[in-house]
Amino acid sequence: MPNTFQLMPNLEGDEMAFVNELIKDMTDAQAQQFAIAYMSRRKDPSNILLFAIIGFLGVAGIQRFVINQIGMGILFLLTGGLCLIGTIVDIVNHKKLAFEYNSKQAQQVAGLLKTYS
Repeated sequence: MPNTFQLMPNLEGDEMAFVNELIKDMTDAQAQQFAIAYMSRRKDPSNILLFAIIGFLGVAGIQRFVINQIGMGILFLLTGGLCLIGTIVDIVNHKKLAFEYNSKQAQQVAGLLKTYS
C-alpha cells in the first residue's frame, strides 16, 4: 500500500483519508501517477478562502468559478454574492467547498487510471 503522506504531504484530515481510501489498492507506480495528476487538479482551501474574500470585497462569485460551479458563479456575480450573505457563507465554508471539488477530481483521476491501466 502506497504511503499517501509521502506522495502528497500537503493534504489534511478528511482529504487525506479520502485519497488514502482511493489509492489503497493501487501499485506504487499507479499511486505516483495518481499523485501527479491529482495534485495538478487539486484546489488548496486557502486559495478558495482568498478568492471568497476577493469576492466579498470586489467581484462576487469568483470562488465559485474557480471550483467549476459556473451557474452559481454567475448567480453570485449578478446578485452581489446573494447580497453578500452567500459570500460570507462561502468564507466560513471554504474548506468544505475545496473538499467537495477535490474529492470529485480525485475520483475522476482514479477512474482514468483504472481505465488506462
